[in-house]
Amino acid sequence: MSVIDHKLALKKLNNGLPIIFQTDTLPAIGCLPKFSEIIYKIKKRDINKPLILMGAENYQFKEFVHKSALFDYKYMASRYWPGPLTIVVPISEKSKLFSANNLTLGLRIPNSKMAKFLISESGPLLTSSANISGFAPATSAKDIALELPDVDILGPVPWEKCSGKASTIISWVNNGNWKIIRKGQLLIPEIM
Repeated sequence: MSVIDHKLALKKLNNGLPIIFQTDTLPAIGCLPKFSEIIYKIKKRDINKPLILMGAENYQFKEFVHKSALFDYKYMASRYWPGPLTIVVPISEKSKLFSANNLTLGLRIPNSKMAKFLISESGPLLTSSANISGFAPATSAKDIALELPDVDILGPVPWEKCSGKASTIISWVNNGNWKIIRKGQLLIPEIM
């Protein structure tokens, strides 16, 4: 297992390499958006399955959310972030850099000191769970190192315990209306 510190993680991210790090739900593999193809290759993930843009602060996303969904997005983000909620919204023109085949983008701010510290320095990262697509996600750095041995892991390890449950995913439909895409750790009373 190759465990690296924060400084080396930032250097690797800037050089186009992905990093595995702890979040509040499941460990993530992340990279800078312009290098997203590396995650698809490493995970053997279908290119048509979107990645999630993870941030450390809400302001990092404002320019990517289409103005039609901005009010509703701000409401949900203020109520449930940081935390185990992924918010899928229509994208602005700028977001096409992240989502060439789709008109939406999933956004999340985890409730994890490690993730937020890394992303506050690197900027938003495109992420997915740290596992080979189709396999159950691992929750420890040791297990992930066996499945993805060529990807560096942000230390220190062992990590604090994560929930082991995926984030809840909601998608904006239109003014004030959302639908649940994936039931996860968080219950959203507004959508029940």
